Amino acid sequence: MFRYSRWIIIRAGALLLGILLVAAYLYKDFIGDKIDPLQEYVEKVSIQPKPFTKESFECQQNLSVSKITGFDSFSPEIKNMLYYGHCRNFPVLLDLPDKCGGAEESADIFLLLVIKTSPPNYDRREVLRKTWAEERLYNGVWIRRIFIVGTAGDSFEEERWNALLKAEHETYNDILQWDIKDSFVNLTLKQTLFLKWMERKCLHVHFLLNGDDDVFANTDNMVDYLQSLDNDGSKHLFTGFLMGGGPIRDSRSKYFVPVEMYPSNSYPLYCSGGGYLLSVYTALVIHKMSQTIDLIPIDDVYMGMCLTKANLKPTRHMGVMTLGWKIPSSNLDQYDPCFFRNVLLVHRFFSANMYVLWKRIHDPNLKCGISK
Repeated sequence: MFRYSRWIIIRAGALLLGILLVAAYLYKDFIGDKIDPLQEYVEKVSIQPKPFTKESFECQQNLSVSKITGFDSFSPEIKNMLYYGHCRNFPVLLDLPDKCGGAEESADIFLLLVIKTSPPNYDRREVLRKTWAEERLYNGVWIRRIFIVGTAGDSFEEERWNALLKAEHETYNDILQWDIKDSFVNLTLKQTLFLKWMERKCLHVHFLLNGDDDVFANTDNMVDYLQSLDNDGSKHLFTGFLMGGGPIRDSRSKYFVPVEMYPSNSYPLYCSGGGYLLSVYTALVIHKMSQTIDLIPIDDVYMGMCLTKANLKPTRHMGVMTLGWKIPSSNLDQYDPCFFRNVLLVHRFFSANMYVLWKRIHDPNLKCGISK
């Protein structure tokens, strides 16, 4: 009797388990179309990928591109990008494995400053470390900085610049360098390499400022602005100075893009690469999209291409002025701190002006108003 009852219970339990498994499968199938694949990706990306291996850096040259019409007229940089544009893994020469305290502890960083620089730009980096890119606690949240860079010069120059970067790195712990040529054409590659690195090392930061090393960025105002949003970094944000237009086909231009790289005659909306703010959610989405989009030599346009593929849009922020700053009057000082106290970012600044202006806008005795 007892054995018979136990047999009934076991059969009933197995039947119930089977019903639950079928129901779960049907439910997943029913809601599958309603799950946002990008949201799902961002949520699951905390499962860290395997680290790079030596073999992962090997990449074969695509010799077929030499058959492109007009290939011989392209610059060496464009030719090299066509030959190796499919290569996305390169050795890290200077790493920052503990910059964010590890992937999980990176949530303590509210604003990560990602600054594009070149090996010779030592004076710019030094001024930024002492001004808007200083690592500090502001309004109760942490601001941290990273300079992203490649290599430059011939064999002797490259050795000297690399020695300089290594010395800076040992002192400040803020240089992230890959073994790639540091050039305008390779800015896009540098950006994609950073996003891959971020996914492994700084996954849970809240927001990022991506900008050049010759911008004036009022990072205090950026924190104030970001804290005012209904967004902790888990929603889409990509804001700066909006731009559009189309590719330049003149191979003599710095901004030349061959039709084989970008067939369309118009660019999607994008934010000027001088400086823009984005959430970590959007950074991860761009990283995912970049894995299926061929590189082009204009990095800010490429970010717009990734956003478009993800059905996301950049937005305009009136406090970001990447076309520079000019006061149309000889009677006014264009570096008057009152003009800059409430902006987020202005492009094209000399180091000396940057240092003086940062000190002046933080002067507690600064008076601005109608009389000023």
